[in-house]
Amino acid sequence: MATDAASPDRTVPDLDGTGVRIAILCGRFNDHITNRLLAGARRGLENVGVDAADVTVTWVPGAFELPFAAKVHAESGAFDAVIVLGAVIRGETTHYELVAGECGRGVQDVQLATGVPVLFGVLTTENLDQALARSEEPGGHNVGEECGRGAVEMVGIARAVRARMR
Repeated sequence: MATDAASPDRTVPDLDGTGVRIAILCGRFNDHITNRLLAGARRGLENVGVDAADVTVTWVPGAFELPFAAKVHAESGAFDAVIVLGAVIRGETTHYELVAGECGRGVQDVQLATGVPVLFGVLTTENLDQALARSEEPGGHNVGEECGRGAVEMVGIARAVRARMR
């Protein structure tokens, strides 16, 4: 698993999710993993003050459909950020590369086109054990939880820049 080589003087943002509206989009394929990521995302959002009533969860068939769902949610004007969660686990064919690559590209395109942050919580792993290691229960490594905190951080950055531009 990749590690974060943190500087001893790393700046840690003071996150306040009060009033931040979040859409969480979940791929149903490999939902044993996606449900763990969703629980983590909810924990991460709660830990930075996002009210559960300000969180909308939508399920889609799989990771390939996440960019479209992200675009619809981002363009709706109802959300300050979108989190996409899914699990693409390598199989015996090249289908993995297509789904993982196009999902990542599509999500990036959505956030750049709409100006709404879209946090990428789609695991792309070689096997189930790696997916389980990245979607651990409370106290462990959970990419969904990281996305929850990251979404609030990105909303804060966007709001601060836009306020300075007025």
